[in-house]
Amino acid sequence: MAKRPSVVAHRGASEVSPEHTLAAYQRAVTAGADGLECDVRLTSDGHLVCVHDRRIDRTSNGRGVLSTMSLEELDGFDWGSWKNPWADLDDEAELPSPDLTKVLTLDTLLATVRDAGRPIELAIETKHPTRYAGLVERRLIEALDRYGWAHPKVGTESPARVMSFSWLSLRRMRTMAPGVRTVLLMDRIPLRFRDGSLPTGVSYAGPSLELVTAHPEYVDRAHKHGHQVHVWTVNTPEDVRHCHALGVDAIISDRPELAIATLAEHPDQPPAPPSRTRRRLVRRR
Repeated sequence: MAKRPSVVAHRGASEVSPEHTLAAYQRAVTAGADGLECDVRLTSDGHLVCVHDRRIDRTSNGRGVLSTMSLEELDGFDWGSWKNPWADLDDEAELPSPDLTKVLTLDTLLATVRDAGRPIELAIETKHPTRYAGLVERRLIEALDRYGWAHPKVGTESPARVMSFSWLSLRRMRTMAPGVRTVLLMDRIPLRFRDGSLPTGVSYAGPSLELVTAHPEYVDRAHKHGHQVHVWTVNTPEDVRHCHALGVDAIISDRPELAIATLAEHPDQPPAPPSRTRRRLVRRR
């Protein structure tokens, strides 16, 4: 019988609310998401902010490369109107909440997880390459340390895990904070790990939905090596059911409310039979 996978809100409830805003994460928490996912980038004055793109053009009304800007500069932009245009509101209409429009710092998101009133996990993706290289991981560990989550006590587990496509980023985390779980994100399986193994010190596999759809046998291979499988980005009922049937451990979704509702429809869904198809899994470029 397939265990229900945990539901991780991708950039918050980003299908409905502007991605990476506090409102998007608050909505995901209210919906009952088991975890929250965010991307982090470093500002020119050393702050980690939750933004996916290298440039700010897509998700704000500003322009330019994020890493060249200070937190104060970023805080002056509107980070929500691209998703929900407020310009159509008349003069007497209520202005949108700052939770929908302000750039979100990682520290604010960590505090949100701490104060949620129930256990919530946080999946933090480091974005590389970047001009700041390993400083990103150092600042991340400092932020987690302020909450006691970078070096958990024996017998406890940090609610935070760090994800990246960069093996080097995860290696830095292993060196500086070995108690923090790590996830290797993949849109291709490197040849040396097609048997389900992972680089030394990496806790979990993070394949794309397309990858596990093309190679469903990979989930079982990873499990046999003792690794959980966290799949991104799972946004339709059919794909949620498919991942559940494969026995994945976590699904990362823009639509956490839909994912939770879909999983509730068939809580005892049996696992899919193992695939007999053997396909070549190629190295990510």
